[in-house]
Amino acid sequence: MVSTSIRRAAAKRLRANTTPHERVLWRALKDLPMDGSHFRRQAPIGPYVVDFFCPAKRLIIELDGGHHNEDAMAKRDAERQRWLEDEGYHVIRFWNSEITADLIAVVERIYVELYGSREAAAVHLEHQRKRKTST
Repeated sequence: MVSTSIRRAAAKRLRANTTPHERVLWRALKDLPMDGSHFRRQAPIGPYVVDFFCPAKRLIIELDGGHHNEDAMAKRDAERQRWLEDEGYHVIRFWNSEITADLIAVVERIYVELYGSREAAAVHLEHQRKRKTST
């Protein structure tokens, strides 16, 4: 497994070099009503760095460009998603073109993932840390 310091450095580098689509979604996520929690961007989780992460809901948002259609990349994405879901995270994916074409629909989908429906009131989201069990 890659060391924590290497993953953190990679995440920092990715945050410094965000894509235009990531910047647009990041601004939109900052406007979501999220009392008690927040989103992180380019967050290291296990051996991976995810695009956006809401710790309170264990929700991961990934943005994919056209290169994610290629067989090798699609296979890596599937393995990565399987690992994250096995660890208890929920992963949703959007194409970069969805951010450009209909940002409102993307934000609505994220809101539904956070609160259950478009009509649901935003409630306090408690940040949950994964507790280490002693042996």
